[in-house]
Amino acid sequence: MSESAYSKMTPAALAEAAGRIMWEDDRTSRALGIELLEMAPGRARWRMRVRRDMTNGHGICHGGYIFLLADSTFAYACNSHNQRAVAASAAIDFLAPAHEGDELTAEGVEQYRAGRSGVYDMRVTDQTGKLIALFRGKSATIKGHFVEDTAPERGAGSGNQGDGR
Repeated sequence: MSESAYSKMTPAALAEAAGRIMWEDDRTSRALGIELLEMAPGRARWRMRVRRDMTNGHGICHGGYIFLLADSTFAYACNSHNQRAVAASAAIDFLAPAHEGDELTAEGVEQYRAGRSGVYDMRVTDQTGKLIALFRGKSATIKGHFVEDTAPERGAGSGNQGDGR
């Protein structure tokens, strides 16, 4: 790789830039009010408040929303190295119910990454720290990057300006 703004970015700055770029096209997470709290190499942390329209016939948070929160966290963690990646598989274990008004936090951590594959674990907890679900996702990289290699004259932060703000 040539000497460029991209190659001069720290891994943390690159992860944050990739996260901001992903966020611009992440209509689902934004529509549900999911908030990105942290993005770092191999890590992500998200928060979602359980709304009334997210509860099922049992009066608890529908498992699909908990899965979606964990899956979004997984997506950002596995794309945090600026190499585009998609889910190859995912599984979740629901351990406790979440209720309307609960604030759920999903924390994702990279467990393994080599070649085109990665393994990531997410813990979903409520506002009291109670464990709600465990999620494991396996990723596969695809072509492309979020922050492309740029000319040195654009400056070290140039990849961060594509967020439309």
